[in-house]
Amino acid sequence: MSDLPRKAVTRTAKLAALPLGFAGRATWGLGKRIVGESAEIVGRELQQRTAEQLFKVLGELKGGAMKFGQALSVFESALPEEVAGPYRAALTKLQDAAPPMPTSTVRSVLAERLGEDWPELFLEFDDRPAAAASIGQVHRAVWHDGREVAVKVQYPGAGEALLSDLTQLSRFARLLGPLIPGMDVKPLITELRDRVSEELDYNLEARAQQAHAQEFADDPDVVVPAVVHQSDQVLVTEWIDGVPLSAVITDGTREQRDRAGQLLSRFLFSGPARTGLLHADPHPGNFRLLPGGPGGDDDWRLGVLDFGTVDRLPGGLPDPIGESLRMTLDGEADEVYALLCAEGFVKESIELDPDAVLDYLLPIIEPARVDEFTFTRDWMRGQAARIADPRSPAHQLGRQLNLPPAYLLIHRVTLSTIGVLCQLGATVRLRDELEEWLPGFAQDPEAGSATAEESVAEA
Repeated sequence: MSDLPRKAVTRTAKLAALPLGFAGRATWGLGKRIVGESAEIVGRELQQRTAEQLFKVLGELKGGAMKFGQALSVFESALPEEVAGPYRAALTKLQDAAPPMPTSTVRSVLAERLGEDWPELFLEFDDRPAAAASIGQVHRAVWHDGREVAVKVQYPGAGEALLSDLTQLSRFARLLGPLIPGMDVKPLITELRDRVSEELDYNLEARAQQAHAQEFADDPDVVVPAVVHQSDQVLVTEWIDGVPLSAVITDGTREQRDRAGQLLSRFLFSGPARTGLLHADPHPGNFRLLPGGPGGDDDWRLGVLDFGTVDRLPGGLPDPIGESLRMTLDGEADEVYALLCAEGFVKESIELDPDAVLDYLLPIIEPARVDEFTFTRDWMRGQAARIADPRSPAHQLGRQLNLPPAYLLIHRVTLSTIGVLCQLGATVRLRDELEEWLPGFAQDPEAGSATAEESVAEA
């Protein structure tokens, strides 16, 4: 498939066939078990076939289907290894590549948005896409002033495709639940759908990217390409080379993995503090490792791409996040519970045991309890299994907690980043980043110890 299918009936038919395929494979699996094959082997084959079909369709359709696949891809660390293996290859394909638009379509969009004389803006323009994503693809070029640039061209019909796909996917979200244990897929789809208009608006993206580029212009650790030109459906930014984070996950050295993990954590928490914006699409395709960090050519910097989805946080990350995290680490069960109630994480109609809430939270925040923590797939799987098992106290308590709308995107971005850290297997000094960048985490020594009432009042 070489173009973005724009007819709703075509896209809907492809997505609607997925549940039928899932049901057919379940029947096939039952038949295999009847004739004596082990449930474990049959289950593994079912998972593999399901993954192959699901991500083949999502990748072909681009649009909202591929956006959903990319969002899922960072959570493969939570899957048991015998299941994650078959998924990993299919998921990774979605992070950097998709079938390209025909050259004629690309040139038509450029002529419409930049003018018929658009070739005069470039000294060179490569018709072959360097990368493709959910709503657009990127071409490498040389701007008329000699700068190497990335030219992002939006797929015609991308808006309709995004809305149609995500609406269709939400209809059978229940069937997709088993893909990621412990995760409710429907709110993820709803949140992606709510952000469609922002994702399509290259003016908003250009402003968010330029704000980051200016703030991090002289940063020794983080590189954000500057915006060169922007119009509807076309965004031109400076080009950056580097090792894609997906390649570091697959083949990176220990030094690359640890450095990438540290810088990813730093960017997650420092970005809102420095720009008032949270980069909200942290899948590996949006990051690069570039040489030339503080330690010289053998050191690394983090290149950050794609600012189409951001959370606007003028005051940085909310203080209650840091305050509740600090109090949890200090074992202050009553104070943590009071703050969670005040922020709406516990509804007024629900009453929970503060000590049980503390027991629920402590394993999740283990990386912040120590000077450095090694994120692993085993650790992520353990957390997912603890929360997903209906028999566990963690599962039963988790079902009674609420996620306020103001925290929804922050929660997803944090979980996604942790998923990437586990894919990297990175050893990270997370506590250092929290103390420097997370409001409320490092208590002001002059303020003394706040009471629970004071903490709630401040929140």
